[in-house]
Amino acid sequence: MNNDQRLLHASSFGAAAAAYAEHRPDYAQDAVRWALDPAPGPRVLDLGAGTGKLTATLIAMGVEVIAVEPDPAMLTELRRSLPAVRALPGSAEAIPLPDASVDAVLSGNAMHWFDMAVAGPEIARVLAPGGVLAGLWNVMDDQVEWVAGLARVSGSAAVGPRDTPASWRAETAGVHLPKNGAAARFGSPEQALFPHGQRRTADSLVATLGTRAGMLVMPEPEREAALGRIREFLAGRPETAHGEFTLPMMTGVLRVRRL
Repeated sequence: MNNDQRLLHASSFGAAAAAYAEHRPDYAQDAVRWALDPAPGPRVLDLGAGTGKLTATLIAMGVEVIAVEPDPAMLTELRRSLPAVRALPGSAEAIPLPDASVDAVLSGNAMHWFDMAVAGPEIARVLAPGGVLAGLWNVMDDQVEWVAGLARVSGSAAVGPRDTPASWRAETAGVHLPKNGAAARFGSPEQALFPHGQRRTADSLVATLGTRAGMLVMPEPEREAALGRIREFLAGRPETAHGEFTLPMMTGVLRVRRL
């Protein structure tokens, strides 16, 4: 994906902010605890916070959190659902916080949109010494046979290169971490995966996949055709054809410490 495509995909979510808030999963608390485990203090920045999925998980764990989000529609949805949270307009490339003001920077399903050549020094600037940078991604467990079939039917627009465990490990292993001079300010990266099954119906799973960036930027006829293939697949599987089911998912964490 070139830079223009990346920007197009990254800016696609605002038009679907309400659907994103309704259908996207939250994050496994065990994954968040592991992400924060080496942090020297309680102050956490949720960077690229979207509609507040990760923010809400952090709040439920009693963490002191500030949310920063560049998209106005996503930020409005976050403020509506979490009115007590300090939520600021800003981006990974221009963080509206003072130097060394947070102990951890977490990012839920967003770090792959950052321009790390610019964002890396900014993240290093706002992190206190010994602070933690961690990206979290929710991935579907394609070791389960029907989930692997769903991934094939859905195509890369709905199930992309970070959306299954093996591909997530390969795609995130250093690719989304600070680069150039900023890389010297961080230690070695660590990865971990945590179970995080989600209750879904066929309709709600189709709606969830419809909020993926690759789907949002599709021409409408192509998007509807892709969603139709997914509906047909789910209707034909005994695991998903009738009522609620558990979608096998994991929360993957890429963690690195500020030196």
